[in-house]
Amino acid sequence: MLMTRRLIVAITGASGAAFGVRLLEYLKTETDVETHLMVSPAGWLTIDAELDIDRRAVQALASRVHPVRDVGACIASGSFATDGMVVAPCSMRTLAAIAHGLSDNLITRAADVVLKERRRLVLLARETPLNLAHLRNMTAVTEMGGIVFPPVPAFYQRPGSIAEMVDHTVGRVLELFGIGQSLSPPWRDDASGGGSSSAAGADRTDGTDGTDGTDGTDSADGRASDNGSGAGSSGSGVRRA
Repeated sequence: MLMTRRLIVAITGASGAAFGVRLLEYLKTETDVETHLMVSPAGWLTIDAELDIDRRAVQALASRVHPVRDVGACIASGSFATDGMVVAPCSMRTLAAIAHGLSDNLITRAADVVLKERRRLVLLARETPLNLAHLRNMTAVTEMGGIVFPPVPAFYQRPGSIAEMVDHTVGRVLELFGIGQSLSPPWRDDASGGGSSSAAGADRTDGTDGTDGTDGTDSADGRASDNGSGAGSSGSGVRRA
């Protein structure tokens, strides 16, 4: 029986390093989950390009940090029990290596272990547009039991910043592992016929329920922009737009 909850987190070279960093932030400050971090060389380049955060600060967010070439690390063995693994973001190179079982570094070996042990593997695949190789690799990973989770924003929650969109995705990922989270509010179906509290008013864009006498479009845009201030969480260096 797994006494300590453990989650493997990998950050690779696709755009969207904020997803992996925010996941680590939340797990460190809000849960007792032990995290095992790996960052590919291209992942570090992306962190440097996209985020205002020092590499050492990223490493400090994890319980343990493993060099990508250390294929003898504990997470390379199926006997080391974990809840699973998240690759956030997942480059198409990493996706391809996992899909074909290459295990050519610790990231892809750890993913292979998670799959063979029938644990949960979640890949935040980040690329667009997709070619046929990408799609076939996603199919292969899905057939092996992995979850391909493109970080697609949910606009029904009326996000007012990039930070809010990142939080929504990270919250959804945490739910896949049964980890309690407060980043993404659930959809609510109440007696009044409304849905998510954050999505309330989504049917007002035609102006019929507008309160300012306009066609409703400006009103909706105004609400979204008003929410742009104060979003985000910790001040770790993840940029808040």
